[in-house]
Amino acid sequence: MDFQGYETGQFYDELFESAGRPRAAARPLVERLAAMPSGDLARQQKAAEAELLQMGITFRVYGDERGQEKIFPFDVIPRVVERAEWEAVEKGLIQRIQALNLFIDDVYHKRHILKDKVVPEDVVASSSGYRSACLGLDPPRGVWIHVTGTDLVRDGEGGFRVLEDNLRCPSGVSYVLKNRHVLKRALPQAFHDMPVSPVDDYPDRLLSALRHLAPDSAGSPRVVVLTPGPYNSAYFEHAFLAQQMGAQLVEGRDLCLSGGRVMLRTTRGLEKVDVIYRRVDDDFLDPQAFRADSGLGLPGLMEAYRRGRVALANAPGTGVADDKAVYTYVPDIIRYYLRQEPLLPNVPTWACWQESQRAYVLENLHKMVVKAVHQSGGYGMLVGPHAGREEREKFAALIREHPRDYIAQPTLDLSRAPVLVGDRLEGRHVDLRPYVLHGKSVTVLPGGLTRVALKKGSLVVNSSQGGGSKDTWVLAGAPC
Repeated sequence: MDFQGYETGQFYDELFESAGRPRAAARPLVERLAAMPSGDLARQQKAAEAELLQMGITFRVYGDERGQEKIFPFDVIPRVVERAEWEAVEKGLIQRIQALNLFIDDVYHKRHILKDKVVPEDVVASSSGYRSACLGLDPPRGVWIHVTGTDLVRDGEGGFRVLEDNLRCPSGVSYVLKNRHVLKRALPQAFHDMPVSPVDDYPDRLLSALRHLAPDSAGSPRVVVLTPGPYNSAYFEHAFLAQQMGAQLVEGRDLCLSGGRVMLRTTRGLEKVDVIYRRVDDDFLDPQAFRADSGLGLPGLMEAYRRGRVALANAPGTGVADDKAVYTYVPDIIRYYLRQEPLLPNVPTWACWQESQRAYVLENLHKMVVKAVHQSGGYGMLVGPHAGREEREKFAALIREHPRDYIAQPTLDLSRAPVLVGDRLEGRHVDLRPYVLHGKSVTVLPGGLTRVALKKGSLVVNSSQGGGSKDTWVLAGAPC
């Protein structure tokens, strides 16, 4: 594979310092790839895609009239992160999760941070993730956020910044594990050359964190994975993680309450459930506590949870802290609870509900990214430099009418990485979603889901918008 024609452009590149000059951590990989016979990398790319297709690694795009499942596009050239850099990211993520856990607990109990006006009370009360049913709730072990997927981006100087927090039912870790499995077969010699940190112990780590939530009297706790069912966009992941953990994959109809405890219907009769790893949104968990029309959850589940008779991960109500409006206050949240400066900065953000910031956003829509705070997956977003006048005017009207519903950020020079396009290499923008587990301690999976904006020039990496993924190699030490 010839890297000589690859151009890094004006962006920070994940593998190259400049055209033809690989970064020190990535040099063994680049040399190994460069030594491959012409066309061999493209053949490995096709073989990897065929294997992913055979394994059925799919997702479903909501709103697709055909209702078809799609293969998550995969690029065979991995991203490399050196150890020292990763350790700094790891510390920043742990700090952030600790502070957000304290914030959620405070919001549903004494509300000190609201009384001290560090975070405006109306921002919390108007959040779509706020749940009054969680007031006074005490989750097992005091942990609200058990599984986190925090989206990171690099700025033009190569520094990592937090783009957003995903604290409810973060998805995508199954792609991390499957990408690694496929790439080990595609590039075995490259793995031999480099000390890549393993990721395949994630299901064991997750199961350990979940079992930690069970009452001490539970003995060998029964963990189940609660899914909305096969029509959910992430159903493959639900089934995969359940299988890897040796846990039962269940739907709401498989559960019932007996004696105030959650029971699983089995061919042997009713069996007690101790921990539910739920991949069902808050609104659909319990029709008695949330949406009365939900048939996905279990009536009475919240009462059993409140009484400590079953554990839920993540805890209901955690969405209040991954609201994009609350995101703007996370640096202050860290300072308030931990008395520390944030180790991972936010992307600069303008809050459209504040008059002066709204005025600035409206004057500069042509160079900003505007996001609807209650939407995800790349929906409800304006990329100002790529939008026409009509679309910008539409968003300006929406911001004026519903300012609480929008934040704005500068159009960042997101880092890029080389991807294989036919028989040549081209740079594409990437982000990174590491996965954080909170059990007895807070741990971070070494790596995460590198998402790639496969459309040339696009800044949107979401799979629902045509994005793909790469394997992420965090080095355990210096390359050989």
